Amino acid sequence: MTVAETCLLAKEHRASIAMASEADMNAMLAASAAALRAHAGEIIAENQKDILSCTRGAQFVDRLMLDEKRIDGIAAGLEKLIALACPVGEILEERTLYNGLRLQRVRVPLGVLGIIYEARPNVTADAIGLAIKSGNAVVLRGSKDAICSNRAVMRVMKEAIAAAGFDPEFIQLIEDTSREGATAFMRMNGVVDVLIPRGGAALIRNAVENATVPIIETGTGNCHIYFENSADLSMALPILINAKTQRTSVCNACESLLIDEAFAKKHLPAIVKALREKGVEIVACEKCRAILPDLAAASEEDFYAEFLALKISVKIVEGVEEAIAHVNKYGTHHSDCIVTQDAAAAEKFLAEVDSAAVYVNASTRFTDGFEFGLGAEMGISTQKLHARGPMGLRELTSYKYCVRGEGQVRG
Repeated sequence: MTVAETCLLAKEHRASIAMASEADMNAMLAASAAALRAHAGEIIAENQKDILSCTRGAQFVDRLMLDEKRIDGIAAGLEKLIALACPVGEILEERTLYNGLRLQRVRVPLGVLGIIYEARPNVTADAIGLAIKSGNAVVLRGSKDAICSNRAVMRVMKEAIAAAGFDPEFIQLIEDTSREGATAFMRMNGVVDVLIPRGGAALIRNAVENATVPIIETGTGNCHIYFENSADLSMALPILINAKTQRTSVCNACESLLIDEAFAKKHLPAIVKALREKGVEIVACEKCRAILPDLAAASEEDFYAEFLALKISVKIVEGVEEAIAHVNKYGTHHSDCIVTQDAAAAEKFLAEVDSAAVYVNASTRFTDGFEFGLGAEMGISTQKLHARGPMGLRELTSYKYCVRGEGQVRG
C-alpha cells in the first residue's frame, strides 16, 4: 500500500477503537501482552536480521536490540496500561449557562496518531498500547534499520487483537522507509490528526521543517546535573554516575555537568576519578583544566551536544544564577537537576529552569512514562503547547463541548 492508502485505512477504522469500551480496550492489551511473550522467539529472530544489517555503531544497536527480557518489559508495559483509567469520556467541566443550556467539556481521542521514529522497536508496541487505551487509531512509520522488528511486533499484536474478536485495522504500519515516504507521511493533514516524531535531532528537525500535519515535538536531551556548593558529595556522585552511565543512548541521560567553583576546588579530582572509572570521556572548561590540566578542552559545541555516549562536558560556574543561565542557554528543555542541601537554591532552580522536568537531588533518568506512573509514553515533549514532558494517555486526548438544550435559540 502507498503511504496515503495506509493512513486512510487507519482513519476508516478509527471508530472501532474510538467507540470501544474500556473492557474491550483492556482485552486487546491483555491479548497483545500475552502474544508478545508467546512469540518472543519469532520477534527476536526478525530483530537479529535488523541487527546484522546495522552499520551505525554500538549505541544504535543497543536501542535496536530486543531480547526476552526487553520483550517481557514491553509486555509488562501493556499490562500496566490495563490498570490505568481510560481518559476518554472524562468530564472536565460542566455548568448551566444563563439561558439554561447545559454545557459539558468532555475528553475525547485525538483521532489518528502518526508516529515517526528511529530504531527502538519497543516504540511500536508502546505506541499501539497507548493508542488503544486512549481510543486513537495509529499509523506507525519506523526507520529502515528496524523494519523487520517492527513488522514482527505489529503482526503479533494485530493477530492477537483479531483473535480476541476485535478489528485491528485501526493500527497500521507504513513499510515505505524511503525519505520520500517519510515526507508523504508528514503531509497527510486531513487524515492524520497529529504527528509525533521520536528520534534524533535530524529526524525532529526534518519533521518541524516539512510537516503540514500538526506535530508534537519530542526533543533531544542535553540534560544537566548541577552540583551546588552545599551538595553532599556522597549523594552527588551516585546521582551523576547513574544519570550519565546507567544507559547512555537515551534522551534523559546526563550530558553536561555544572559545578560551583568552591565545590570544584574541593571535589573535582574525585568527580573526575569516578567518571573515568566508568569509562567516561570528559571535556572541560578552562577553570576545570586549571585544577586538572590533563582534562581535554571543551568547545562551545560540546556544551550544546547530546553525546548519547560515554562522554560528558564539565563547566565550573559561580553560583546558581550562572548555572540556571547556562542550562537555559545550552540545554534542550528536557530534564535538568540540581544537587544541593540549600532549600532556597533548590526552589530557585525549580522555578527558573525552563525544562519539561526539573529535579532536586535525583537522577534525570526518571523522566520516563513508566517511572512517572503513566504506564508508558509516546515520547517526551519539550515544547509547551498541548503536552509537555512524558506523554501518556491524557496527553493523547483533546476535548469537545457537549451542549444540551430544550429549544433555546439566540436572540
